[in-house]
Amino acid sequence: MAQDEVDRLTEAWRHERPDLDVSPMEVLSRVSRLARHLDRARRTAFAEHGLESWEFDVLAALRRAGEPYELSPGTLLGQTLVTSGTMTARVDKLTARGLVSRRRDEDDRRAVRVRLTELGKQSVDAALEGLLAGERELLAGLATAERAQLADLLRTLVLPFDDAPT
Repeated sequence: MAQDEVDRLTEAWRHERPDLDVSPMEVLSRVSRLARHLDRARRTAFAEHGLESWEFDVLAALRRAGEPYELSPGTLLGQTLVTSGTMTARVDKLTARGLVSRRRDEDDRRAVRVRLTELGKQSVDAALEGLLAGERELLAGLATAERAQLADLLRTLVLPFDDAPT
């Protein structure tokens, strides 16, 4: 079996600290390294479509909402995990670029709704297609069953964090 950088690191730690169980590093250091590669691939895919990662996050939340591709700022906060001030600044920037629009809520005139424009929809759809092509490439070394098994295992690790209060 081929060795990767994590194998070399854990081997060195086992030599230097035989008193410690470094086996968690065999999993989590690989997850960390993979996350860096994935982040780089995502930034590249989004940049090819003129978007920053945060822009994709907001546009994707609106796109997933279904027609009319509209959410309250509060719902966007929950889906993108940023502060209210940060979301306001982001919506301002996306509005200036013509990717989203704001409108008053018809049921509560004090409330605002954020809506994906046609340009925003085209941008997020194209970026998603590029992202998925890159992610398929990253996973090409795994069979379909292996991908499903890995997804299940990672879900088990992530669930406690998803359920934790923010």
